[in-house]
Amino acid sequence: MELISQVLVLEPTSQVLGKEPIVPFAILLVVILVIPIMFERLRLPGLVGLVFSGLVLGPSGWNLFRSDSPMINLLSDIGLIYLLFVAGLEIDLEQFRRQKSRAFGFASLTFSVPLVMGTLVGVILGYGWNTSILIGSLFASYTLLAYPIISRLGVVNNEAVTVTIGATIFTNIGAVLILAICVAVAHTGAFSLAKLLTLSGWLIIYSVAVVTGFDWAGKEFFKRSGDDEGNKFLFVLLSVFLAAVGAQLIGVERIVGAFLAGLAVNEAVGEGPVKEKVVFIGSVLFIPIFFVDLGLLVDLPAFVNNLNTLKLTLLIVVSLIISKLIAALLTKLVYHYKWQEILTMWSLSLPQVGTTLAATLVGYRAGLLPLEVLHTVIVLMLVTSTLGPLITSRIAVGLNSPPDEDPAPPLAEENASETDSAFTIVVPIYNPQTQQYLIEMAALLARQSQGKIIPLAIATAAAQMDAPQLEASLQRSEWLLNKATTQSRALGVATEPVLRIDDAFAQGISRVAREQKANLIVMGWGKRTGLRARLFGNVIDGVLWASHCPVAVTRLVESPKKIQRILVPIENLTAPTLQPVQFAQMLAQANQSHITVLNVCDRRTSSSKIAWRRSHLSVLVSKLALANAPEIQIIAHENVAQAILQAARLYDLVVLPFIRNRTSPGGLAISDVTTQLARQLTCSIIMLGEPQRTQTTNLVPSNTVSSITSAV
Repeated sequence: MELISQVLVLEPTSQVLGKEPIVPFAILLVVILVIPIMFERLRLPGLVGLVFSGLVLGPSGWNLFRSDSPMINLLSDIGLIYLLFVAGLEIDLEQFRRQKSRAFGFASLTFSVPLVMGTLVGVILGYGWNTSILIGSLFASYTLLAYPIISRLGVVNNEAVTVTIGATIFTNIGAVLILAICVAVAHTGAFSLAKLLTLSGWLIIYSVAVVTGFDWAGKEFFKRSGDDEGNKFLFVLLSVFLAAVGAQLIGVERIVGAFLAGLAVNEAVGEGPVKEKVVFIGSVLFIPIFFVDLGLLVDLPAFVNNLNTLKLTLLIVVSLIISKLIAALLTKLVYHYKWQEILTMWSLSLPQVGTTLAATLVGYRAGLLPLEVLHTVIVLMLVTSTLGPLITSRIAVGLNSPPDEDPAPPLAEENASETDSAFTIVVPIYNPQTQQYLIEMAALLARQSQGKIIPLAIATAAAQMDAPQLEASLQRSEWLLNKATTQSRALGVATEPVLRIDDAFAQGISRVAREQKANLIVMGWGKRTGLRARLFGNVIDGVLWASHCPVAVTRLVESPKKIQRILVPIENLTAPTLQPVQFAQMLAQANQSHITVLNVCDRRTSSSKIAWRRSHLSVLVSKLALANAPEIQIIAHENVAQAILQAARLYDLVVLPFIRNRTSPGGLAISDVTTQLARQLTCSIIMLGEPQRTQTTNLVPSNTVSSITSAV
């Protein structure tokens, strides 16, 4: 009531917000939720919208927020640390190892050329050497903002793209270390060689201690903590802030420690639910608030009315674009890449987001960078984060990838080296409403492969084995198993029901599947989605991360026996992506159904390239030696999801993949095509998840699989 009274007497808004910190926090949550979605629909990165929101809400706009607010300062500082931590965590060490010599070569060029040019710009504008070198280091790093685009186009395995991805480990480390030295020199006063050598020595010792120590500690802790994801999550967060504190103790900026912590725990965390949750927490809350805070710092009247600032902005933006292009051209001279590959490398190295913005804010707060440079770098971010992905989307189309690997063996033969037993399908049952269709689907596949079904019911463990809750769970599980066994035998399929007491559904399913040497897991999902699933995961997430075999997650709107037309969208024209086609073929043979393999390409793709794609896809499918060759269909469309939705109107079933997707720091610019399709398709859907050992490429772009919550 007190707040309402203040508003009614027209007390100044800023005073009200200052007295009620919960109000600005609520406004920030609304901004974070709504603004990125609006800007992405305008085909602009969501982070651009967040910075614009800060500009509108700050002193240059409605003056609702101020950057010196204690709450915003705290959340922004956490976002700053989190941003650099995620930058280290997301570095693809595997991509680096694959092309480490060429990655180092390209990194040296794309780091040194912009560094020199940026330093010269600073000197020409009259800044001191320390400030000029820091400006140059802002040019040197880059953010792989266009990774989802090259992933969607299926060119991630192209050597030039792999080299560009691997080079980020050098450019980011180099930029962070230069920032640390420049800020430390500024804090210690006059520059001297002795101070520089002392600082460099401490920095080297600290870096080695963090990278090796945290890596060892992480692996040991993860080994001993078992499946407790909560403790693993807390260990990762503790590592970040311990490293940040350690950096401050030796006189280095805390974001250096955060970045090194991300690099250190990179391999220990791996690709799994823990990493997904760590990145998710930062991406949905702290990192967006950091971008909003950047917008609050912008003094729009000073920027617009100062001619020198406009000249500085133009000079820095042009210098950055030219320096990155020169580095790419020098790379062509050294490694003899094609023009299309070189332009792709250039466009991928353009976006200046994560490390650049973090270093700029630190330099500004340390008094090294004036306000006009902060304004300029924000404009640089807006320009490059829009221009880079735009160029990539046009240049990388049709980029050649390495020769395709041989197609994976059919599902029925995939585990032949492990076992001589019949093709085995594990069917977890929990929801009686979906059980009938799940059993029918498994029966069709098992009959076709002369295999068997293992209906599986999980009773979650209690502290005491005689607990009433466990007894009730066992009785319900036995009832479900009896029903499933009756259904399976009526369909003429061998059945071996299993009742399992386990700590959690996902662990029980994946363990039983491994014990039974299953070839496939068939699950169902419900319609529930929400924040809890994103934060804590769900049964499907856990099974997908842990399973040793493919997992088919189904949403069946009618009996599988009635499926006559099957659509399989394929976006990457590489052999490992054809597992969904093999799965569809098993079902099609059981029902005598018709399969269409659909490839969606960019609407600007020429007719000759479309013909090549059709021919290439036909060759790949022919290598599968399917009994009935599927129809090949190529559609040129500007929107992948809309193209699939339009084509799916004529089909009974759509087979889609689950993707473990690599996100850019902050995850603000990645569309979620798979979730959109799952939400809008009205026909039956099967999403096929591959075990990590076989999942090498993406089929349809998607965010993390946790966006779909399951009721098995």
